[in-house]
Amino acid sequence: MSLHYLDDLAPGQRFLGSTRLRVETDRIKAFAAEFDPQPFHLDELAASASIFRSLAASGWHTAAVTMRLLVDSDFQPAGGIVGAGFDELRWPRPVYPGDELRVESEVLEVRPSKSRPEQGLVKVRTTTLNQRDEVVQVSVGNLVVPRRRE
Repeated sequence: MSLHYLDDLAPGQRFLGSTRLRVETDRIKAFAAEFDPQPFHLDELAASASIFRSLAASGWHTAAVTMRLLVDSDFQPAGGIVGAGFDELRWPRPVYPGDELRVESEVLEVRPSKSRPEQGLVKVRTTTLNQRDEVVQVSVGNLVVPRRRE
């Protein structure tokens, strides 16, 4: 995989994830126990009475899995995936045990920095999908990407 500098990127470019990750019950509960200890992430019976109707991964767990998938994807900004914040983060559908997630990314905007000519910002929409191609997370993030050194 080649690294992408700011100069290599343009709106409309799309990048696909090269791997899928399966979300297992034990990982859902372990993540929730440490970071989002709500009953519908920890206990099947409690989850069955929730809006999810069954055990569901925390949105933050989905975001962490997405980050891993993004790092393993075809989108390889030079200098790494360095975030400068999100414009949007949505979880339109829950992630359940056994779901296999993958990512797709699209460059929305590329802006050279006026104050730091050696870098710029790239706005990227990353969509996380399950094995049925249902969208489980959408984020629009701003990344700091270096320019090529001449």
